[in-house]
Amino acid sequence: MSGWDEGSVYYSDQAHFQDRNGDPKNGEEDLTLHSALRKFREFIRGFHHFNGEKRDFPYRESLVHNPDHLTVAIEDLQAFDAGLSDKIRRSPVEFLPLFETAAADVLASLRSKVAGESGEMEEPLTGDVQIFLSSKENSVSMRSLGADHMSKNVKISGIAIAASRVKAKATYVTLLCKNCKSIKTVPCRPGLGGAIIPRSCDHTPQAGEEPCPLDPWVVAPDKSKYVDMQTLKLQENPEDVPTGELPRNILLSVDRHLVQTIVPGTRLTVIGIYSVFQASATQKGAVGVRQPYIRVVGLEQAREANAGGPSTFSLDEDLKFKEFAQSPDAYSKICTSVGPSIYGHDDVKKALACLLFGGSKKSLPDGVRLRGDIHVLLLGDPSTAKSQFLKFVEKTAPIAVYTSGKGSSAAGLTASVIQDSSSREFYLEGGAMVLADGGVVCIDEFDKMRPEDRVAIHEAMEQQTISIAKAGITTVLNSRTSVLAAANPPSGRYDDLKTAQDNIDLQTTILSRFDLIFIVKDIRAYAQDKLIASHIIKVHASGSVATQNSTDVFRGEQGLKRYIQYCRANCQPRLSEKAAEMLQNKYVEIRQRMRQQSHESGRASAVPITVRQLEAIIRLSESLAKMTLTYVATEEHVEEAFRLFNVSTMDAARSGINEHLNLTPEIANEIQQAETHIKRRMGIGSHMSERRLIDDLSRMGMNESIVRRALLIMHQRSEVEYKRERHVVIRKA
Repeated sequence: MSGWDEGSVYYSDQAHFQDRNGDPKNGEEDLTLHSALRKFREFIRGFHHFNGEKRDFPYRESLVHNPDHLTVAIEDLQAFDAGLSDKIRRSPVEFLPLFETAAADVLASLRSKVAGESGEMEEPLTGDVQIFLSSKENSVSMRSLGADHMSKNVKISGIAIAASRVKAKATYVTLLCKNCKSIKTVPCRPGLGGAIIPRSCDHTPQAGEEPCPLDPWVVAPDKSKYVDMQTLKLQENPEDVPTGELPRNILLSVDRHLVQTIVPGTRLTVIGIYSVFQASATQKGAVGVRQPYIRVVGLEQAREANAGGPSTFSLDEDLKFKEFAQSPDAYSKICTSVGPSIYGHDDVKKALACLLFGGSKKSLPDGVRLRGDIHVLLLGDPSTAKSQFLKFVEKTAPIAVYTSGKGSSAAGLTASVIQDSSSREFYLEGGAMVLADGGVVCIDEFDKMRPEDRVAIHEAMEQQTISIAKAGITTVLNSRTSVLAAANPPSGRYDDLKTAQDNIDLQTTILSRFDLIFIVKDIRAYAQDKLIASHIIKVHASGSVATQNSTDVFRGEQGLKRYIQYCRANCQPRLSEKAAEMLQNKYVEIRQRMRQQSHESGRASAVPITVRQLEAIIRLSESLAKMTLTYVATEEHVEEAFRLFNVSTMDAARSGINEHLNLTPEIANEIQQAETHIKRRMGIGSHMSERRLIDDLSRMGMNESIVRRALLIMHQRSEVEYKRERHVVIRKA
């Protein structure tokens, strides 16, 4: 037996934790907290990538540069130790605090010692290190979160629609005994959990001393430890909501360095611990029912270019898209893929393709941002597939929100201030323009909107921001969206007997913000009607006509969507010098022509041609170049942009009746007679229903269209005026 205690000393670092049943755990089977702490330290200190010959230690270096937080990729942890990453996924509540302790220990060991007050070298003081997790796995749907995810790490994505004010959350609560004045510190549960306060004081009373009563503890707030905390509301992405369902939302709790990093309207991908909290203390009897929330341990904001949907493209897709872009008829193929079930309207389809691809955003050195989004207005007769186009764009755009003019208020389109029912504080909730940031807002029945609501989107269309100053909240939200609007003329149908101003009953301020304005007319032509009828019958009969035209690249709904995402992410074209010069000359020429037209007619054009229209043509040229992944917009692109501009906005500006119509003498004579009859029929200052007046004159043998034209000419000369939505005519002096 001699020498049995000599030589090496053997020890075990497997701390002897007992499980709940009292049996010691087998350390080999299960990872103990002690060994997990050691492995976390090893991971932060020793995990490395090979960079050529050199080894990089990403986490160690990151800690030295940012001593207060560390972002860890779960994939790296998986590569280092699969058991460790599994623990972080399955029981993050136990293992994340260990990870943070390990990071603080490593940071202390990386720091050099400092001289203390007594002159001796001491360990430097290090604060807490917050661990952020990141992961490349796909996010789960908010609707699929249930009881089986409780206290596990989950990854979800959505839009932050509201953010609360910053609150102080206690990490350790200091308690003071009312009787013996002894002090006790109790840890507080993280997230929205509270502290468990003991019922009795553990002070042993001396002889003759009064024992401490039950519940003697009083909280001492000024001696407790706090961290910053904020709650966010995360709503599902609009494109993920099933048809006919309301979007779901969930509460998020963020603390320390994640506080005040998110503004409402931001698209997020969140990794967090799915937990529960007691909603309110007033609910009696429902002790077991709790509200779910997510305690965030990792945040990632979606980038502008590829917001929404997966941003990575496989090598096959990359090659396929590049090959398609090189083909000579790529532009025409894209245009036929827009609304394939709609017959005709080729120019509208080309304009919508431009809207989906968008121009290039530019940030100037002085901080001014020039928008790259294209706005399109479709104005015209009913049943000309306007709403159908809107629905197609909503499905195809990577991010889209569809709304109707009559059912939308100014607050619903921009942002509203809402009071929280429990805390009584105000917070912002983003509307349609904010939710569609980086995508398209489709507004149907644009003319039915109230004027004060329509004014709300002026700023969003040009400056791409929404400013709010309500209930003590003053802020600016981003709304980098394209607007696609559909409207009917005031009388329901487009009336060629009226001037452009009367047909386009929208203010100049809003019209100048639209890059392209299309007047869609229902033209009655035998041959065309026959073709349209045959097309519609085929679509109803088989449904196959719609997909015959689409190319192999864009098979299915997702094909065109993916190509648009790819182009928007990878191509930001600029104008070439020759194209810029040509653009300048053409713009000056158009302005000259419009000036001449207004001199001749004596009134301004219904659709103004301003510098905004010049910017519109630049954006159109860039988006045409983007469709074929060309990095420079050439003269051909500018030519096509001008052609589109001519058939849309310029055509709208020239449309309608002109005062100097070349009337034949007979018609001029008939109009003169009709005017005389109207003046006889109505005295100065009297009013009469337009329908009745026309009926009376028709009985006298006059043509209805001649009477209408006479009334129109008298209206232009201000001899009569209309009231009650053009139903009543009043004769003026």
